[in-house]
Amino acid sequence: MDSTQNFQPLLFGGDINVYSVARAFHEAYGVKSIAYGKYPSFPCHDSAIIDYRVCPDNENPEMFRENIQAVSREFSDRKVLLLGCGDSYVQLAAHCKDSLPGNVIAPYIDGALLDSLINKETFYQLCDQHGVDHPATFIYDKATGHNFTLPWGPPYIAKPADSVAYWACGDHSLAKVYICQSWEELLAALDHVYAAGYPGHMILQEFIPGDDSYMRVLTSYSDRNGRVTTMCLGHVLLEEHSPHGIGNHAVILTDRDEELERNIKRLLEALGYVGFSNFDIKYDSRDGKYKAFEINCRQGRSNYYVTGAGHNIAKMVVEDRVLERDLPFQMTQNRSLWRMVPRKVAFKFTPRKYHEEMRALIRAGADSHSLMYQGDNSLKRRLRVLKNHLGNIKRFDQYNKVPEE
Repeated sequence: MDSTQNFQPLLFGGDINVYSVARAFHEAYGVKSIAYGKYPSFPCHDSAIIDYRVCPDNENPEMFRENIQAVSREFSDRKVLLLGCGDSYVQLAAHCKDSLPGNVIAPYIDGALLDSLINKETFYQLCDQHGVDHPATFIYDKATGHNFTLPWGPPYIAKPADSVAYWACGDHSLAKVYICQSWEELLAALDHVYAAGYPGHMILQEFIPGDDSYMRVLTSYSDRNGRVTTMCLGHVLLEEHSPHGIGNHAVILTDRDEELERNIKRLLEALGYVGFSNFDIKYDSRDGKYKAFEINCRQGRSNYYVTGAGHNIAKMVVEDRVLERDLPFQMTQNRSLWRMVPRKVAFKFTPRKYHEEMRALIRAGADSHSLMYQGDNSLKRRLRVLKNHLGNIKRFDQYNKVPEE
């Protein structure tokens, strides 16, 4: 039996992260992924490459386990590859992986280590221990109230230390990240967060100057032995700026920085990390250093930039966990362009100095868009993608600024 017949991908979530992973599996093996999502929503619902199953109670631990067991029984003759595509699902998988059916593979670290990493407070402590730079940081506790000072001026960055607990509040008025232009605005943001019921600490940080093009994203895969086998650095050229989408990548060029990659590799291997990891990073022109913002213990929502660069993320997991092969270490060498927006938006809102290379990559066919896939190209699908394009044009015109060049 070959690798296209002896495994079944099982994904949790319903967003572009899920779709990009399912597309990678379909491109590499022609296999249709099963995905459990909370809502019958685009881009996964009605996709030809996903068996999408709606489960509103998807994040309940017992229901999560029941869904896994159902797929395990349905494909009892195959290995079931379990991949969470959101922090809550990854956390659930890590905590129950040792008690799952024998044919289920959950490529995650232990729950206790994962809990410490996704808590930004602990993550920054680990960065300090392993020589990974990060922005100047203050840990804020609700009990502090307004009686504190910071050793830097505005703008101030405020974000939750525990993102899972933060979004579990269910308050749609909460922002992913607060960029506060004054002290008064910072205090108001903190008051709003705690009034919504968030129980954890807030991370307050110095704002690192620079537009979206100073951002980087680093995706890594660590094998079952805790050895990093793949690293792909992305130079972010454009992000979303809408309240709920702020920081979501929209345009990425693959890039290289050996020192940064070496430092992150050392951190991951010292921790005995396994599976996908995704780092949000910003270049600080004041000291020439890359500053890590956070780690996602999973592939990021922009993960197709890795597959589009020639390193199919589905193949990494199958080769490691299904075929149990020892893979050589590889870092992305070639340049490629990934985007989640129409080309019109990509060129309008990215700095002009990158446009020549962007055009060259498009002409060379080294350009990818997560949603534009010939293997999932029905008329209904094309209309939904068109609607998504139009929505992005409107949203970026509303929230993003055209670079001043």
